[in-house]
Amino acid sequence: MHTLRWGVVSTAKIARVKVIPALHEATGNEVVAIGSRDLDAARRVASELAIPTAHGSYEAVLADDDVDAVYIPLPNHLHAEWVARAAEAGKHVLCEKPLAMTAAQAEEMVAVCAEAGVALMEAFMYRHHPVWDRIVEIVGSGRLGALRSVHSTFSYYNDDPANIRNIAEAGGGALMDIGCYCLNASRLLLGGEPTAARSVIVTDPDLGVDTTTSAALAFGEATATFTVSSRAKADQHLEVSGTEGRLAVETPFVISAERPTLLRLHTGKALPADAEGEVEVIAPRSPYTTMVERFAAAVRAGSAVPTPPVDGVATMRAIEAVRAGAA
Repeated sequence: MHTLRWGVVSTAKIARVKVIPALHEATGNEVVAIGSRDLDAARRVASELAIPTAHGSYEAVLADDDVDAVYIPLPNHLHAEWVARAAEAGKHVLCEKPLAMTAAQAEEMVAVCAEAGVALMEAFMYRHHPVWDRIVEIVGSGRLGALRSVHSTFSYYNDDPANIRNIAEAGGGALMDIGCYCLNASRLLLGGEPTAARSVIVTDPDLGVDTTTSAALAFGEATATFTVSSRAKADQHLEVSGTEGRLAVETPFVISAERPTLLRLHTGKALPADAEGEVEVIAPRSPYTTMVERFAAAVRAGSAVPTPPVDGVATMRAIEAVRAGAA
């Protein structure tokens, strides 16, 4: 298999604006089909984005013999069903995050894909940007010393009751939508799983979704703290602190493909406010393009995908721990 042929299950905005363009750009990948429950919508998007085949159902995408792998950008509550169906159809799967509605559901999805012999990866695109290759390298080098804390923030404003992010039954809420990034990144950097969690969760009384969540999690001698909100000005930030240094990242999650990303490293005894620190400029690159290239390379080689599917299970367990630790 020299080119991985993709089908897209849904005409969701993230697919249209980010992932399909990345698949067109990515070496060794080709988008051959897209499906929607509205055939006219599928045809329109297929025409706009140069996709040769439009299907009037998700089932038709999975039945398409020209499709090797599928990208699933459906709402959270539909992930489990369509990942399982894709696996049963023998298609490799890249599924949007978070992987499932519960950790138990995510475990079932991993098992189904393993039994079918297909690859499954959660589409945390940020992990595939060069800035994160560098963050992981700096942390692993020991320049920060022993890690003591990871702190992150992520926010945007969306109070539209019809938006899928504000529908509880569909897996909406700030914790599921963007808190998953903070938890995923904290687990990656601290190299383990939280042993305790405490949180404050603000819930919209009419919509039943959390709009602002702040949490603190224990990772041995280190802690991870974060605040996410769907009712605040758009923002994002990450700080990693250790016994010897501190690393700050201005745009850790939704990373521009057009503008450079800055890392600021402070070491030594001077306070960050009193010293400029070392600034690294990371060249722009689409994390979506790198993500699909790495996924496809693993599928072609028959090797493990860059982020193992059990990582999606662990992130769901962390989300459940935050909910259980609410004051």
